Parts: sequence; C-alpha cells; structure tokens
Amino acid sequence: MNRKYQIALSVAAVALLTACAAPMPSSADLDKLTQDILGRSFRAQGQAKLDRLSPDEDNRLCAESDRTGVALDAKVSAEIEARNMKTIKAPADGKYLGDFKEGEKIAQSGAGKTWTDAEGSVNGGNCYNCHQISKTELSYGTLGPSLYNYGKMRGVTNPNSAESKPIVEYTWGKIQNARAYNACSNMPRFAHKGILTEVQIKHVMALLLDPASPVNK
Repeated sequence: MNRKYQIALSVAAVALLTACAAPMPSSADLDKLTQDILGRSFRAQGQAKLDRLSPDEDNRLCAESDRTGVALDAKVSAEIEARNMKTIKAPADGKYLGDFKEGEKIAQSGAGKTWTDAEGSVNGGNCYNCHQISKTELSYGTLGPSLYNYGKMRGVTNPNSAESKPIVEYTWGKIQNARAYNACSNMPRFAHKGILTEVQIKHVMALLLDPASPVNK
C-alpha cells in the first residue's frame, strides 16, 4: 500500500482524535488505527488481493528503514538477501532466453495487478517505467539504470556459452527476485510475487541478452 496514503490516513486519524480532546496516540496506536481503516476500506477483487495490506517481513523491514531514514544493519540485509536467494529457480527446461520481440511487448506493458484485471489475465512488466531499454523508445523512467546495450556491454555474444553463464544466471535471478542481490531493491520481485510467468521472463531475458535484439545493436 502506498506509504503516502497511509500517512494521510494517520494524519486524519490524529486530527479526529485531537478534535475529540483525546490523548495524543502513540506511533503503535496510529499504525494499528491505519491498518484497521485500510482493512475496512478495501476488498479482494480481480487480481488485487488483501495480502497487499499485510506486507511480508522483508517488505516491512525495508519500509521501516525508508520511513525512519535508518539504513538496515548489514546482518539484516544479508539475511534478507539469503532468504530471497532461496526463491530463485532455474528455468524448468534449462533454456533462459525466449523471443526478444515478445520481450519488448512485455517491457512496454504496464497491465496487471489492479481491481479491474481479471484473475488469470496476462500482466506486463512495465520495465520502461524505471529503465531505458530500447534506443528508439523516447519515454522511459530513470529510477533504475539504463539497460540499453545490456548484453553487448557485458560481452554476451553467445548466451548459451560457458563464458556468458554467470551474467545470464544473474540476470535471470535479478528479474525473478531482485532482493536476492539488493535487500531493499525497488525493483518488483516478478517471479516471487507472481507478476510475470517463467515464459514471460524468458522473453524479457532475450530482449536484454540476445545479440539479435535491438537493445544490443
């Protein structure tokens, strides 16, 4: 749930309590009140489920660090990364790359995970929201690094070669669950959270690593 929205709800709750001449609530009281309001205000519909009101422990730790401005302890960060690394699975058929043309469609699409998206419908990756990827795309975000020439700059001339295996496996893991490599990464955990399927991730892999992809031209 958007943190700004939670803060706004908390502020509204404080104003209401103050108007009633009630004692100033503690931070814990405000958090509980906010969760109660959110719980009563939302319902499960389409792809939007109520589990998003209860973040997992890693999300909670990172959100708390972001809220307080206090960096996570190195040991805690390492534990988060280790937990998430265990979720990464190699492709069932051993093949990491799909069709880069399909990968571009997925990167362009921001569909999915809303109340109006029916269960079982295909999600997009919304990759351009945070990254530059294709040189021809003029609209892209800068929250993440540019991925243009991603494979070319890393010397991937044959994704199936032994020399390319480390970067291929790293990229696969990064897309599946970015927190395996960066405890509080802002990148969505595409496989871990069920945003993209294994086949879709293969297509995005091809977009980034296939030498024939326009990304690497």
